[in-house]
Amino acid sequence: MSNEKQQIAVIGLGRFGSAVAEELHKAGHEVIGIDLDRSIVQSIASKIPHTVQVDAVDEVGLRQLGIEGYDAAVVGITDELEASILITLVLKHLNVKQIVVKARNEMHGEILQRVGADRIIYPERDTGLRLAHSWFSADITASLDIVDGYEIIRVRLPQNFVGLQVNEVVNKLNKVQLIMIARGSIVIEFPDSAEVLQKDDILVLSGKVKQIEKFFLD
Repeated sequence: MSNEKQQIAVIGLGRFGSAVAEELHKAGHEVIGIDLDRSIVQSIASKIPHTVQVDAVDEVGLRQLGIEGYDAAVVGITDELEASILITLVLKHLNVKQIVVKARNEMHGEILQRVGADRIIYPERDTGLRLAHSWFSADITASLDIVDGYEIIRVRLPQNFVGLQVNEVVNKLNKVQLIMIARGSIVIEFPDSAEVLQKDDILVLSGKVKQIEKFFLD
C-alpha cells in the first residue's frame, strides 16, 4: 500500500482485524471498523474513531457507509467461510481498489482469489513458518511473507561467511537474492559483488521459502 493517507475498511474486528485497524489508524489512514457484533464494536470504539455495527454481507449497508471506491478493505473473518466469500464479492461489486482477505486454509484462499480477493493472508501458517525458521536458524531475526511461497528475511551474518565477498555468498544462495547489508548505522543497498562481509553484518534476503530454508540447513 502507498504511504499516502488512504481510506480503508476493516471488516471483522476480532484479534486480527482489530490489530490491523489500530495499526492502520496509528499510521494516519482513514479507517472504518465494521463488525456484526455490537459489543465488539463498542469495545474498540475508543481506539478506532469510526466503528459501526453492520452486516457486511449486505451490499446496501456497505454502500450506505460510503465504502464504494475505497482504496482498500481488509476482511478478517474466517470462522464463517461463506460470509468471508460473500463479503469479498460485495467489496468487488463496490469497486474497492484492493481487497485483502484472511483465509483459514489453502482451499479457502483459492476460492477467495477466484471471487476477487487481491491478496490472501494466512496468519496461522505464516506464524508457523516464522517459528520453524527460528527453530532451524537462530540467525533469522525477522521474516515477511510477500506472496505464497516467497518471503523477505533479515538475518545475522553466519560466522562462516565473515570475510567472504558478496559474490562468493551469492553463488551459495541459489536463487535467493541479497537485497541489502546493514552494518551498524550504514546501509548498503544492492551491495557490490566485491564487498567484503564483516562480523555483525545484517543481511536482507528475498526468495522462495524452500530455497531460504535449504540455504540455512546446508
